[in-house]
Amino acid sequence: MEIVEILLLIFLGIISYLIVKRTVAQLTDTPIWLLWGTLMAPPVFLSLWMVIMGDEQPLPLGVALLPFIVCTMLYWWLIQRGRKTPSETKAAVDSQQAQVTEKPANPNPLTAEEEKSLRNCFPWGIYYLQAVDYRPQAILCRGRLTTNPEVAYEKVRENVESKFGDRFLLIFQEGQPNKPFFALVPNPWNKTQTERRQEPLHRPFWAGALFLITLFTTTVIGMEFAGIAPEQFQTEPALLIKGLGYSLPLLLILGAHEFSHYGASLYYQVRTTLPYFIPLPFFIGTFGAFIQTRSPMPHRRALFDIAFAGPIGGFIIALPLLIWGLHLSTPVPLEETSGLLNFRSLDPRFSFFMAVLSKITLGAEFSADMAIQLHPIAVAGYLGIIITALNLMPVGQLDGGHIVHAMFGQRMAMGIGQIARLLMLFLGFVRSEFIFWAIFLLFMPNMDEPALNDVTELNQGRDFLGLATLTLLVVILLPLPGGVAQWLQI
Repeated sequence: MEIVEILLLIFLGIISYLIVKRTVAQLTDTPIWLLWGTLMAPPVFLSLWMVIMGDEQPLPLGVALLPFIVCTMLYWWLIQRGRKTPSETKAAVDSQQAQVTEKPANPNPLTAEEEKSLRNCFPWGIYYLQAVDYRPQAILCRGRLTTNPEVAYEKVRENVESKFGDRFLLIFQEGQPNKPFFALVPNPWNKTQTERRQEPLHRPFWAGALFLITLFTTTVIGMEFAGIAPEQFQTEPALLIKGLGYSLPLLLILGAHEFSHYGASLYYQVRTTLPYFIPLPFFIGTFGAFIQTRSPMPHRRALFDIAFAGPIGGFIIALPLLIWGLHLSTPVPLEETSGLLNFRSLDPRFSFFMAVLSKITLGAEFSADMAIQLHPIAVAGYLGIIITALNLMPVGQLDGGHIVHAMFGQRMAMGIGQIARLLMLFLGFVRSEFIFWAIFLLFMPNMDEPALNDVTELNQGRDFLGLATLTLLVVILLPLPGGVAQWLQI
């Protein structure tokens, strides 16, 4: 076992311990060391196998998957076994606020008359209010729901706004079974409409400038994919146009992704910035693009639609570009250096989706001993597919994290996120190219911000679309099974 692998295992152990201590330890009484040991058992097992058996005898796939499956189930069971009740944990909305070290001088922000007015905001036929609990960052109103969650939220919100104006944001959160609670938090957006219009929400100059810089960096990288050496470009700058075959399709995919988010945000009146592209002077020429949301999500339906729109919008553009690019690509002999990031000798068998699509597109030219030298358009389409898959990872504030939050609720989404981290870590050990993304997911906070109405569930149509996107993620990241490879003769 090489020293680099030992250092990597130690690094992952430290990071995973900090992640467990920071997130899961707040939800359960199960000892941190036990949760951490369960989390680290699979990579330790794989490392010991490499030490004992060496690289000459690879670990059978079934044996490799077994500790991940068993430890994932054990990890989830340990969390549930020691899970604290909602009264023992902080409210989800409190966890989104900065931690305070001193108790406020006045823990009750309401006068007696205001508290009476607040209690009157909860008609017994809508929500039977049983207790008002004052916290440093929120006023928690606990009781029993007596009608449809969406009807209850809208009615209580109207009553609170009529009594307090825009002083508070009203958040409807999951609590004990059948006992969701309301939280009133200070509204950071309680400015006048005139002041809001003065906020620099849209900066078209910066958005345009970043786009042009990213267009340049991706075009320069595109020249390399087109086989043009830097020395040729220095003597003949007009060759830069050859890189547009890569840069324009890639920016089209990224733009479709972000503007789909942007359009869905406008539909739900969620304040958001224009898309900002991130230039990168090496590798693929860009680090992607992003938008910033400046107001809370009104409900889980909006959270789902906005999150779903981006990956699907990018995928719809990336798929035909990838098919077109594969038609222009050239099969080459499979080499030891062939891999998922070698665009001159791509081995698509790392992905069930990529392998099947390559076989359908290239036909008999793509056989068992062949890799693919990607055309620049194919590189752009291929990266679009990978970006779609990575964004669909159901962790934290990635699009996939938003989707599972909207589908299953905030608590269940956190559990799914932990499982996804484990599986991605396993995939990183199987395919070293994914280890960077696995470490990135470990650093990423696993808790997604709640919607204002975080109780009302999605309809069956959105649940189906959500499951379809998760299936797409699995199909893209799942390696091609050997039986399917033999059947396809690849």
